[in-house]
Amino acid sequence: MQPTLLILAAGMASRYGSMKQIQSFGPSGETIMDYSIYDAVRAGFGKVVFIIRKDFAEDFKAIFEPKLKGKIETAYVFQERDAYLPDVTVPAERTKPWGTAHAVLCAREVVKEPFAVINADDFYGKDSFEKAAAFLTTGCNDKTYAIIGYELAKTLSDNGTVSRGVCEVDADNKLISIKERTKIYQEGEKIVYEDTDGKHEVPYNSSVSMNFWCFPPSMFDATEKLFHEFVKNNYTDIKSEFFIPLLGDEFVQKEGGTIQVIPTSAQWFGVTYKEDAPDVKASVEQLVTNGEYPASLWG
Repeated sequence: MQPTLLILAAGMASRYGSMKQIQSFGPSGETIMDYSIYDAVRAGFGKVVFIIRKDFAEDFKAIFEPKLKGKIETAYVFQERDAYLPDVTVPAERTKPWGTAHAVLCAREVVKEPFAVINADDFYGKDSFEKAAAFLTTGCNDKTYAIIGYELAKTLSDNGTVSRGVCEVDADNKLISIKERTKIYQEGEKIVYEDTDGKHEVPYNSSVSMNFWCFPPSMFDATEKLFHEFVKNNYTDIKSEFFIPLLGDEFVQKEGGTIQVIPTSAQWFGVTYKEDAPDVKASVEQLVTNGEYPASLWG
């Protein structure tokens, strides 16, 4: 069974203003998503599922359907605030959906095979998709999930601080915990983060999660149960978000599951700041020049 790629793209419209303005980084107008899908296709993924906002569905399909037709099966899922809600009355001021783990849950009806989850606007690299495909076809089961782990130093921005899920792993690269560290940056030879207690060093070779997860379809049952608990505890907080690391933590700490942190040598690129865009464009162009990608991905 070929694995599925699930792309979290519901937040893109608000960032870009309109789906018609998705930023192009490749020489033939390719978005970062195009590169992820291209890497997934050549790694053996059989389907891509886009999680998007309903009001941008037509614009979105108009961009992706013509180029992906015949290359990979496509499906579309809408993340809406009331999807999978338990029986509670959510304050009217709450207009946004419930975060990344809720977005994954919204794909329950269309994802029936082992699957990977990625962000729409992160460039993950060929190696990461090959490793995810290998895990999803041979190592993924009800008791074993995975994260593709990036070297922290390869995920920093020259234009400001970043937030990263820093992974603590054991000798077998199994996840012990993920700690969300905000305001991470390079200072001389060191990498540091800041919090209310001041400045702290992060080990240079730390593995970090860039929200590239690998799951079996059985995770949907546990996710829905946990989501209902989360909403009942947080529904009055209109900014509360149900994030994927909460699932991972519950899976390891309470359910006795294993999350394998699979190291990748790939260089991550992302647009954390608008000033990052020219660097990402230049990096993509260099990969094309080096022959890692064709000048026209879908040509």
